[in-house]
Amino acid sequence: MAEEHTGSCNCGAVRFRTHGRLREVIACHCSQCRKQTGLYYAATNVCDSELDLDGAENVTWYRSSADARRGFCRTCGSALFWKMDALDYTSIMAGTFDTPTGLAFGVHIFCADKGDFYEINDGLPQFAQSNG
Repeated sequence: MAEEHTGSCNCGAVRFRTHGRLREVIACHCSQCRKQTGLYYAATNVCDSELDLDGAENVTWYRSSADARRGFCRTCGSALFWKMDALDYTSIMAGTFDTPTGLAFGVHIFCADKGDFYEINDGLPQFAQSNG
């Protein structure tokens, strides 16, 4: 049987279910992620075909670059998704999943852009830009 996880935004207007293995959590410290969340994005991902979304009409998509967009709940403002146009998977904010998740951090990316008010000292790999 496929691995299954559920989650939602803060108010419950958007709920989702994933069917399939989730990637390790990547912490993105780029300036866009910092400005949207106040710290950094912590996200996993799943193939688009393995993501069921309830309340899609409550998701607002913000075009954050020429190649990607960010999805958030239009009611409560919860950051939910990051989607690169050319890829067949969606990144989902790790904190939006119902527990237990079984998720764990794997790497930190865009560390060159991280805020000057915190340190990354968990011993995980750090990349100045992306790790791809």
